[in-house]
Amino acid sequence: MNDKTRLEALSTFLKAKRAQIKPESIGLPAGTRRRTPGLRREEVAQLAGVSTTWYTWLEQGRDIKVSSIVLDCISTALQLNSDERDYLYNLALETKLEIVHPKKDQLELSPSLKRILAELTYCPTIVTDRHCHIVGWNPAAAHVFLDFEQIPNDQRNLIQLVFARKELKALAVNWEHFAKGFLAIFRTYYGHYLGDEWYNQFISQMSHLHPEFQALWNESQVSKAPEMVIEFRHAKAGKMLFNLTSLQVQGDMDLRCSIYTPVEETDTENKLKRLMKRASIEKL
Repeated sequence: MNDKTRLEALSTFLKAKRAQIKPESIGLPAGTRRRTPGLRREEVAQLAGVSTTWYTWLEQGRDIKVSSIVLDCISTALQLNSDERDYLYNLALETKLEIVHPKKDQLELSPSLKRILAELTYCPTIVTDRHCHIVGWNPAAAHVFLDFEQIPNDQRNLIQLVFARKELKALAVNWEHFAKGFLAIFRTYYGHYLGDEWYNQFISQMSHLHPEFQALWNESQVSKAPEMVIEFRHAKAGKMLFNLTSLQVQGDMDLRCSIYTPVEETDTENKLKRLMKRASIEKL
């Protein structure tokens, strides 16, 4: 990510977070003369203890000097959570991680990770890399989502599939909520790997192909590991409820496990068992 792109991303993020704060949440009247939702620039500047001019320059994406102390104040004023703070610091302070491209023999999942996938029999699990490219999955995930084996390897990007495949759009009852969770994770990677130009190319491509991607991306949600309950309407199994847990896998490949655990006291696990058994019989 070059400086121009980094500063544009910083500007977009600050504007989005400012727009999401309700004036009444900080004791200000909502008013009827506000031209835009959220706080005004001068209000954020006052809360952060900086000049309106300086904050305006920062939000406009000008290349000015910032410090961690000032960023702390801005984070508090914008009510950022810890993941959003990290994202702000990465962009404002230009924190770059070394881009390590794994060798071909490192692209295979470790035997232990393969074992974990196999053991999670009735918990659909997908393993992705820092580009959200799908590098592993278990049979349960193939039955609930897609048969990823039938998708060419270069098209197995989770973000791309969520927006491009009608099966996934029809699967999630609240598809927008479903998509936002993955975009929040994706933005975390985007902020960490500032030197990887792949992200800008991918975002540009997705914005061009899928207008709804750009709209959701501009909301600037950030989360390293969102936990949420997701309701699916599976074409063959019907209503299914899963808890999504996202786990980081230590190592050079920076992998992530997205585990969908059937919600207790629902019939989800039994439905998944029947679905998998039926598919197994049909193959005979």
